[in-house]
Order: sequence, then C-alpha cells, then structure tokens
Amino acid sequence: MNKSIPGSVFVVGGTLGGTGISSVVGGMGIAGGFGAMGISTFSMMTAGAIVGTATYGAFKTILQPDAVSFGMMGIGAVGGASVSTAIGGIGLVAPKIGLAVGIGTIPMAGIGAIFGLAAYGIVKMLDTTQHVETPTELFQRMEAKVLDMDNYHAAVLELTDFLSGEDLNRKFANLEIEAELEQLQHKIPKIKQNSETTSLNKQKPEAWKCLHILKGHSAGVNSIAISPDDKIFASGSDDRTVRLWNLETGEWIYMFTGQAGAILSVSFSPDGNAFASAKRSFIASGSIDRTISTWHPKSKKFIRTFFQLNSPYSHDGFVHTIAFSCNGILASAGSDKKIKLWGSYTGELKRALIGHEDAVLAIAFTPDGKTLVSGGADKTIKIWNLDHPTKPKVIDAHSAAVEAVIISPDGETLISGSTDCTIKIWHLPTGELLNTLTQNSIPIKSLAISSDGKILASANHNQIQLWQLESGRLIQTLPGMNPVVFSKNGKTLISGGKYGTIKIWHQRQDWENNTENDIPSGKWWEILGVEITASKSQVKQAYLELAKQFHPDLNTSDAAKIYMQKINQAYQEFQKFYPKNNL
Repeated sequence: MNKSIPGSVFVVGGTLGGTGISSVVGGMGIAGGFGAMGISTFSMMTAGAIVGTATYGAFKTILQPDAVSFGMMGIGAVGGASVSTAIGGIGLVAPKIGLAVGIGTIPMAGIGAIFGLAAYGIVKMLDTTQHVETPTELFQRMEAKVLDMDNYHAAVLELTDFLSGEDLNRKFANLEIEAELEQLQHKIPKIKQNSETTSLNKQKPEAWKCLHILKGHSAGVNSIAISPDDKIFASGSDDRTVRLWNLETGEWIYMFTGQAGAILSVSFSPDGNAFASAKRSFIASGSIDRTISTWHPKSKKFIRTFFQLNSPYSHDGFVHTIAFSCNGILASAGSDKKIKLWGSYTGELKRALIGHEDAVLAIAFTPDGKTLVSGGADKTIKIWNLDHPTKPKVIDAHSAAVEAVIISPDGETLISGSTDCTIKIWHLPTGELLNTLTQNSIPIKSLAISSDGKILASANHNQIQLWQLESGRLIQTLPGMNPVVFSKNGKTLISGGKYGTIKIWHQRQDWENNTENDIPSGKWWEILGVEITASKSQVKQAYLELAKQFHPDLNTSDAAKIYMQKINQAYQEFQKFYPKNNL
C-alpha cells in the first residue's frame, strides 16, 4: 500500500460501501434482550465510514507498528465484550434477504477492536507532527481541506439526491478544522513580531467588498462589458437579453431584446461612451443563434445584424466571443473554428482567420490593434499579426481548453486561463512562458486585469480569485463567479453568475480606519456576499473566506471585530433559513 494515500480515501470508500450495502440489503435491524431497532441508510453510511477509518488505521499499523495502535485495539475489544455481557444476546436481521445472525461475545469484542482501530485512524489522519508548519501554511492547508470536502459534497449531490453525505462529511471535516484552528490560535501569539504577520496585515488594504447585488436577468449572466467612460455597463445572459446598468448606483437602465438565443458575449465600441450621440457609439453582442447584433446605448435603437456572404448568420456556429480593436475593427470567434474581422461601422466582413482545430473560445487585441490573440478548445493559443495573418504563431499552451486570454495594458504580457486549472503568464513578443499560477485546482473560465496592470482577477462558477500579477501572490478570494471585468479606473470589479445576478465590488483602501461605513448590512445573503439561492457548501465557503479576513485572531482592528459579529449573525440566520431552501 502506497503511504501517500490519504485517510479521506478510506473514509469516503467506507461511506459509499455502507450506503451500497444498505440499498442492496434493504431494511435492517438489531434485536436482543433490550428490544429491537432499525438501522437506517445514514447509520450504514456511518458504519461504513468507521470501517474505512479502521482500515486506514490498520494499514498505518502495518506500515508503522506502534504500541498505541495495539493498545487502542485492546481497549476497544474489552469494551465490545463488556457491552455483550451487559445486554445479553444480540442478533442482526434483514427480512428482505432472509438474514438472521446471532452476535456473540467474541464477535462483539472484534467489533470493539474495529472501533479502536477507527479511533487510531482518526488520530493518524489528524497527526501533523511530522512537519512543523508556519501559521500561514497551517491556515492554507486547513482551507484546502475545507474546499476538498465541499467539492466532494458537490460531486455526491450530482450523483444522487439521497446520497448527499453532507452530515457525515461535515463531521469528519470539523475534526480537522477544529484541531487546526486550535493549533493556529496557539501559534499566532508567538509570531506577532514575525514577518509573516506583516504579510497578513498587508492584505488588509487590498480587501474588496461587494457593494451591490443586482437582480434583473432571469437566467445566467455570461458576459459583462463596461463603457469606455466608466459610466454604464452591459450584461448578456442566457435569457436572450442585453441589459444596461448604471455602474455607480447599480440602477437598471434598459433591456435590449431580439436575438433568438443566449447571449454569450457583449462589448462596447472604442468610443461607445454612455450616452454619446455619435453614430459610432454602440454595443455589440454575440449569441448562440449564430449572429452578432449592435445597438445604440443612447437612442436604445437596434442598428444592424452582421451577415457573412450569402447567409443570414454571422458564423456557422455559436458566437462565443467578440472584441473591438482600438481602431474600430470588430473581431468575433465561434464554434465553427473561425475568427472573423468586421468593419464595425459598416457590418462588412473583412477577413476570416482559419487555424484553430476546434471552437475558438477567447480573443483579445493588443492596445495598438495590430495583433490579435486567440485561445481555443484545441488547447492552443494563436498570435495573429494582422498585417500578415495567414501564419499565426502557435503556442501549445495548456492541457485542456483555453477559456480566457487577456493582454496587459502595456501590450507586453499575455495571460491565459484554462479548464486545466492553471493561469499562464507569457511574454507576448516572444511567446516565452514567464509564470504559472495555480490554486485549489479551480478551472479558469474568465480573466480580467486592472488598468494599471497590477491586479489579475480569475473566476469560475464557484469563486473569484485576485492575484498580484508581478509576484503571482494570491491576494483575496471572493464569493462570486465568472465572468469578471475591471472598470477603467481599476477600483471596481463586476462579476456575473448562473443565478442571473450581478455583483459590483469596490476596492477598500481605508476600511481599517472606519468602524461604521464599512460594516455590512442587509439580509444574511447580502452580508455573506452570496445569492439567496446559493448552495449550503457555497455559503459555508463564503463564510470561511470572510472569517479568514476578519477573525479577531487574525485581525485586531475595531472594524474587523464588528464586521465578524455581523458575519456570525448572518451565518446563524442562514442556518435557520436553510431547511426551507431546497437547493
């Protein structure tokens, strides 16, 4: 047996095994001098988990024999025999399969020994004495375990409704969380003068706060674009509409309709300011109905649909993404493996770029408009010189689909995100790989970069992560989802989501100095920064992320203490609410 196999594998395997036995055998029960009682599916899951944990303890004993394991087995055996002596004969019955078996003193002693091994297995799983961790490492490892358990819970929910395993999952996760939190609290006072404390404190000024949760779309939000003057923004949704919003207040302004399918991408023209009267100011959208349409933001009028030659469509497949160059060229890309360049003011098709072997999922122009970068489901990035576009530079970038590509404001850095759970940073002129960012095995669906080129945002359907681009350091994790986009001034981040909601985040530079203005208010889901329809695991993850920022053991400011009280109250309200929430 490989020593590297984690104890959680044995626990999960035992849990699933216990459930499988229960589903095959049907109703089971225990009968004896004390009477009779049934054994539920959950009890079988618990028993399976105990056997799995005991198996882990047994393998640990075989690989690394010690007196503790044998002692715990002995104690368990004596306890089992004592139970048998005290309550008399016990029998196991399963009417569905005609099973009736007596359990004597010796088998009870064996069962007790199994419980002893299970206890030993739990101790070994929680044993962290082999490595002396810093408090930061300890907290990161604890957080990773929580997220692993959340991911396991989500996977089980997708497999079957009744096999959620959430209660058992939480019990085993809490064993580790509570032990490690206690260690963390003991270690923090000893390192208050340590440079790591300084590192934690440096994160405070970078904190982002959700100021608005907007509800207007009736289905998932797939794309968001902000006007060049930072006054309004547009959102495209599965509900087949494009909506305009006031960026500062979050007020809904207008809704454009007309496309026959979900909107996958929206973009403002380079001079598409909020209410400019110029004819060249417009919004474009790409849809799964294979068309690109444009609207004027001030007059609210439809302008045109872009048609390829002798066709009522813009592409021969879904229009996954669109982007404008600084000189007004509109690029579009789709599932037909093609990139098309259009005269955005005339709707005329200028050129088609062919080179990808699968759907093109992401495109971006350099600031000077001379180079176009594309990423596709074929796992490659292609760099197109628009003066000589027939032979692009090809980068075998990722081991899975390239879902997002963006270019830094200076045009020197290319950043790509993939479902292989990596973000890669490239030197655009040479194609050299500069850095790879990974965190918690999260597929990347969307990327955004601040206007000063310092902060990178990455997102998928579970969370948003903010990175310091130069160092590759993870700054903060937010309870939101893709897509993400920064305002032109870099102080606002907008994110979308599958529930039709949009979140507006603001960077808080002075939050430590305020004890009133920055304290959250509203309903529990607004305080925790999640949708009211969020799952239990999503809410728990949001709560843990906020606790990491504002817990008194990590943050001693007066504002943080009040903030943490509000967060705890919100989480308690959620726990009261959850039984009524069927999600």
